[in-house]
Amino acid sequence: MSVEPSRYGPDFHCVTVSRDVFEVRSHYVNLRPVGGGSYGIVCSAEDTQRGRKVAIKKITDVFDDLTDAKRILREMKLLRHLGVHENIINILDVILVPPNVMDFHDIYIVTDLMESDLERIISSSQPLSDAHFQYFLYQILRGMKFVHSGNVLHRDLKPSNLLVNSNCDLSICDFGLARGVETAQNEDLTEYVVTRWYRAPELLTDCQNYNDAVDVWAIGCIFAEMLRRRPFFTGRDPSDQLHTIIRVLGSPTEEEMAFVPHEAAKRAILQNGFYPKRPLMEFFPDANPLAVDLLSRMLKFNPAERIPVMQALTHPYLAQLQNPADEPVCVEAFNFDFERASLELGVEMPKEELQRLVFQECMSIHPIEAHRMQ
Repeated sequence: MSVEPSRYGPDFHCVTVSRDVFEVRSHYVNLRPVGGGSYGIVCSAEDTQRGRKVAIKKITDVFDDLTDAKRILREMKLLRHLGVHENIINILDVILVPPNVMDFHDIYIVTDLMESDLERIISSSQPLSDAHFQYFLYQILRGMKFVHSGNVLHRDLKPSNLLVNSNCDLSICDFGLARGVETAQNEDLTEYVVTRWYRAPELLTDCQNYNDAVDVWAIGCIFAEMLRRRPFFTGRDPSDQLHTIIRVLGSPTEEEMAFVPHEAAKRAILQNGFYPKRPLMEFFPDANPLAVDLLSRMLKFNPAERIPVMQALTHPYLAQLQNPADEPVCVEAFNFDFERASLELGVEMPKEELQRLVFQECMSIHPIEAHRMQ
């Protein structure tokens, strides 16, 4: 690691970390690479101003891909709105480089440092007890109660998007694919590129009218992965993913397929023959029966039958952790108006508009500095 003065004045310095150059505020020191996140390189650092360890994600050439730029803007806005919750990662700082409202092309997003994520923990040899499973699941549900009450669907829940620190505290991250309930309905699913292993049946059958039950399904898949220490539904492609689910859960009845929008999709579900329904306990013989009972309520084929997040929090499996007085809801629904027009028209937001909106986000965190930059 080398540190040099920055061309942007004494408030910045230029840090080279494993061939990557970070031009950040000078109160961020001792940068160390910790891996790559969505759209960027991530370093840990010490924040001498706040007296805490942080993670700094560098996103280069933000506006080269306008779809990615819009996702980054969406995540910044959502985390500023939802990040007040303990189980949602919080944006501490945003740095624009060059620090000019019309010329910036790199963005640094600073958050609390979380040493690991659930994917790494699940795949490790570290012993995990039922108490671990309860605590992780409770925090996911507690955070998602806040998200859903803000009229937001995450749509990309998976173990790597659940950050964990050394105290087993968990934070939900990566909101770049999130949608409002209304904007998600009747949307073209071509942008829905989440890992298929966590994708709900209604998405695998091209159902346009979906809701927060898609997140509950993903949480169920993550919970099953915790219990098994390996992914539960591992289809090779979307079609195989659907049939993997059916082979495990059994063939759905006509009532369970009521949400499927097309007869052709129903025929495709049943084309590989009949599979009897099997108790989930067969797949988790060593698990707490209460855990499997809650899991079975999350992994309902029909989204209308899936347990909602708020109800899951009251399940007996989580009885020792339940504290309704400390399970807040979002008092103000998130406003997706900034991208509603482009979604409805099916066109990309112009680069200049994206730049302006990203700058506004930075200004909300650093109003005095942003005033200088205008």
